Amino acid sequence: MCLIVLGIKSHPVYKLVFAANRDEYYDRPSAPLDFWKEAPNLLAGKDLRAGGTWFGITRSGRIAAITNFRDPASHKDEAPSRGELITRFLLGDDEPTDYLEALRTDKDRYNGYNLILGTKDNLYWYSNRGNRVKRLLPGLHGLSNHLLDTPWPKVVRTKEAMGRLLAREDQPHPDEIFHFLSDCHVVDEESLPNTGVGLELEQKLSSVFITIPDYGTRSSTILLIDRDDHVTCLERTFHPNHGAAETVKHSFTIES
Repeated sequence: MCLIVLGIKSHPVYKLVFAANRDEYYDRPSAPLDFWKEAPNLLAGKDLRAGGTWFGITRSGRIAAITNFRDPASHKDEAPSRGELITRFLLGDDEPTDYLEALRTDKDRYNGYNLILGTKDNLYWYSNRGNRVKRLLPGLHGLSNHLLDTPWPKVVRTKEAMGRLLAREDQPHPDEIFHFLSDCHVVDEESLPNTGVGLELEQKLSSVFITIPDYGTRSSTILLIDRDDHVTCLERTFHPNHGAAETVKHSFTIES
């Protein structure tokens, strides 16, 4: 994931509304959202190169998602895949805080990342660049390729869009969420962050939905969990020419 916005206990029907875009090179093979044959309780996409994932939820209500922390000056080619951090938590039984505290002792093995993980009722954020664990309180939160709620324009735009949806009394339709996740607006130069990739690329990466010839938004994901613990999870994947490839939907009730 490279952009996540979520509303926690901010809607009368849903205890969690999660929306995210995954940006990746088009030549990195991946499988779409599905229950894994080798782990039938895990619903996630799969990175077919390294074997991990960028987002997942289990039938017992364990949830995890990751974004990269953009810092090319400190990139390590030999670092392990960050996707394993997600699958290790989802397939394990560690308490979220114990898992994240253990990661703090091993933070320098990996390139920069942010994790949002926990259970259906308690989510936490951790970054190996911030090196502290924070419980996510009720309300709106946004995350891109910096620390939690850093006000990058794309984070601000998606939080505002999510806030408008959740302020209504009716249930938000997934197509409304997919719509704001498809925002291709490029930010003016004076509003850009400086992450060390150069002005031209910085601007191309500033939109919510990224369209660069060899790199871009590969998929958009929506997770809805209602007050009765019923889960609706949708993923829309995209071709390199930026057309919609397919939308998959999975529904289940979290096991008590």
